[in-house]
Amino acid sequence: MSWLTNFVRPKIQAWVRKSEVPDNLWDKCPNCGQMIFHRELEANLRVCPHCGHHMRLPVAKRLELLFDDGSYERIDLPKPDLDPLKFRDRKRYTDRLKESQASTGEADAIMVAKGRIGAYPAVIAAFNFEFMGGSMGVAVGDGLVAAARLAIAESAPLIVIPASGGARMQEGILSLMQMPRSIIAVDEVREAGLPYIVLLTDPTTGGVSASFAMMGDIAIAEPGAVIGFAGARVIEETIREKLPPGFQRAEYLLEHGMVDMVVPRGALKETLVRLIALIRQPAPSAEIVPLPKPVSTLSHGSREFQGDAGRE
Repeated sequence: MSWLTNFVRPKIQAWVRKSEVPDNLWDKCPNCGQMIFHRELEANLRVCPHCGHHMRLPVAKRLELLFDDGSYERIDLPKPDLDPLKFRDRKRYTDRLKESQASTGEADAIMVAKGRIGAYPAVIAAFNFEFMGGSMGVAVGDGLVAAARLAIAESAPLIVIPASGGARMQEGILSLMQMPRSIIAVDEVREAGLPYIVLLTDPTTGGVSASFAMMGDIAIAEPGAVIGFAGARVIEETIREKLPPGFQRAEYLLEHGMVDMVVPRGALKETLVRLIALIRQPAPSAEIVPLPKPVSTLSHGSREFQGDAGRE
């Protein structure tokens, strides 16, 4: 009996028992609610194949997506004081930092790397939203300054990819000081005659959107990304009015001239290659012959208009 109980019965149960499905094999789209097989979602760059919703992409995956052959070199960043204000709310700030560092494997919320995009040298500073909501403290400010100086040294475009809730409250005024500091870094890149491109991802809010994130020579946004300063609920409670549909979304900002283009994730690299090529390519070697000006004169009332200036 013991042989039947201890050996035969477990074998039969193992044959007929349904295997348990791991919880991480399926993802649910937060927009349409459809279940997506995890491999299909990763192959589609974490874009829902049903509704096109762009889910947040890990920072390392984003760098692999943009650099040629997914190859890049990370830059070591300065290590500032971990807790300059000895801040504590429900937890010590140092404990929050250690938790985020353990869960992400990163020192802070920014990653700086250099490589090639379409054979052109480029420097990217990308935010990691998984690290305390991508909040901007002294370490992030140091990273932006380091990225700007690296772009100047490499004579390469600077591409910044924010994904942040804004300034880091645990660092108080020191975090707010990173706003003008980042703007100065951007100005140094421009003074060197280098392009500064911003790729706005979900979300880009607070002090980040109020500083370097909205200063790009070219501003690109991913579809559906939330981009703004204060939250929509806070704005509605302040002005006591209902905000229009799609307010603070990338498409809304495109319609109102706040961003230059909204580009799907799968076309981002191709778009960056084209933009960098247009900006960095040398001037045509052949002499450009201007077109002859029209000589016809059109009269309009008592005034006369000649050439293109007179066309209505």
